[in-house]
Amino acid sequence: MRTINERLDEILPRITDPSFRENKGLGNEIGYHIFDYEPEDEMLVRERVKFIKDSVNNDASDQNIIEFDLYEVVLNILENKGYLQKNFDMEQKKGSNFILNATRKSLRLTLNNDLVIKYIADRVQDNDIVFITGVGKAFPIIRSHVILNNLHKAVGENPVVMFFPGRYDGQELVLFGEIKDENYYRAFQLIDY
Repeated sequence: MRTINERLDEILPRITDPSFRENKGLGNEIGYHIFDYEPEDEMLVRERVKFIKDSVNNDASDQNIIEFDLYEVVLNILENKGYLQKNFDMEQKKGSNFILNATRKSLRLTLNNDLVIKYIADRVQDNDIVFITGVGKAFPIIRSHVILNNLHKAVGENPVVMFFPGRYDGQELVLFGEIKDENYYRAFQLIDY
């Protein structure tokens, strides 16, 4: 099994390869990719994501990486709606479980007007490679399979890479190596072990 650094070193060549932009698997599946990693490697992965993003975006090519940190997206949406401080106040009064459910409802997760998906859709351009980060930070408000199942509405044909602190075996997402998400079969492993 390769080290996290060896796997991280392969991301930049992989996503800049012209075949990656074609965004199709053997059966013309949508181009979703998951880079899974041990949760204790989170800070290393964050640093490398920044490096990869800067490398691609500062290159003279027509490629661009746009990153969506799910936790930051949630905070931005709540702030823009005027709900963020209200959420803090309500959590003090009614507890974390109450505010978790209220936050999910206010984000309209999984509905046709899902605010997280709309936030992403409003910012993605045709030539973008979409990086989804902050999966662990956004849990349990947002579950990764919910984003993957609904993201096609936002990104169309753009390739997507989700950085996932846990395990993905091609069928099942296990956040932090412990919390099983619903099965998700349409994503490819970005870099094998």
